[in-house]
Amino acid sequence: MSDIDAEIPTDPRSRELSHIFRLLRFALIATFIIIAIWLLGDVLVVVFSATLFAVILHGLARKISDRTPLPYRLSVGVVALIIIAAIALLIYFSGPQIGDQFVKLKQALITQYGDIRERMSASTWGQFALDHLPQSLGGNEQNTSSTNLGAGLANSVTGILSSAFGLLGTIAVVLIAGLYFAMSPAMYVDGLLRLVPEAHRGIFRKLLLAAGATLWSWTVGQAFDMLAVGIASGIGLAIIGVPLALALGVVAGLCNFIPYIGAIMGAVPAVLIALSQGTRAALTVAGLYCVIQFLEGNVLAPFIQRHAVHMPPALAILSQTVFGSILGVPGLILASPLTAALLTMGDKATAPLADAMRTAPAMGEASHEDIEQQHPQEGKAA
Repeated sequence: MSDIDAEIPTDPRSRELSHIFRLLRFALIATFIIIAIWLLGDVLVVVFSATLFAVILHGLARKISDRTPLPYRLSVGVVALIIIAAIALLIYFSGPQIGDQFVKLKQALITQYGDIRERMSASTWGQFALDHLPQSLGGNEQNTSSTNLGAGLANSVTGILSSAFGLLGTIAVVLIAGLYFAMSPAMYVDGLLRLVPEAHRGIFRKLLLAAGATLWSWTVGQAFDMLAVGIASGIGLAIIGVPLALALGVVAGLCNFIPYIGAIMGAVPAVLIALSQGTRAALTVAGLYCVIQFLEGNVLAPFIQRHAVHMPPALAILSQTVFGSILGVPGLILASPLTAALLTMGDKATAPLADAMRTAPAMGEASHEDIEQQHPQEGKAA
């Protein structure tokens, strides 16, 4: 008899009370998590960002320590120095050119935005669209709804980091905390395990290690994906003759950190810049990005997923919507790695479905041969 079976009461009334107690405990835990995310969203974003950075440092340091006689902590220092040197070299050799192109890109987008508004205002349908678009999207519609109490409370509690440090200070906190996490990961993981009841520490340890491995695999795969999309976009735009191709390629690569939605975000500035050269140029640029995303989704992504992690597209988009609405732009950026880690933890914490319980045959997704192998009687009846 296992420990779990020994804990299940045999008396019917005791079983019912135990079931009610478990439901109440789950409801209290879920409520506590929701309130914590609601009130401490900015802090949780910083913590997860630092954790993701620590996972990157840890993964690279493990590669070095496994292949060289260097100890782990020294390997972390080497990785940090390599990253700092790479950024410094990039800024020294390409920083002025990239910075100049980004300044020109900003000015060109502002100019193009004004031209598009002027053209839309000249037509009835364009003016109608502007009147019904919110101001955050460039329209004329004003949002009259006042800030609710929850948002005000959340901003007052979670806006401490952004108001006290600003963006640069927050980035510094993420980098420093991530470096300390990576220097002694076992200490922090063991500290979390001590907060868990002893009976559940084994499964919780398994979930934490699986989540860390998933974050590393997702980051590596996404880095290759971003690099490929950025290079392809920059070269393609330069061949077409679109101005500021280097800056637009960098934007496309960075935006691709956000799967699916990031592809659209990276394409919009290039299309707007191309509109200054005419409708044909804009359509050509749109076609270029469609081809790049088609190749990325059907050639590069399957290869990366074989070595990294697979996330259902609908779930990825919904997670970006949910975390973006709760945590704002940082939630949108970090939604995919966070969802990947949660999916892995859920997969490790639950039992896999038996073949007889899978719904692919009933939904028509399985081939006739698969149905016959899994359900011989159903296959013959079909």
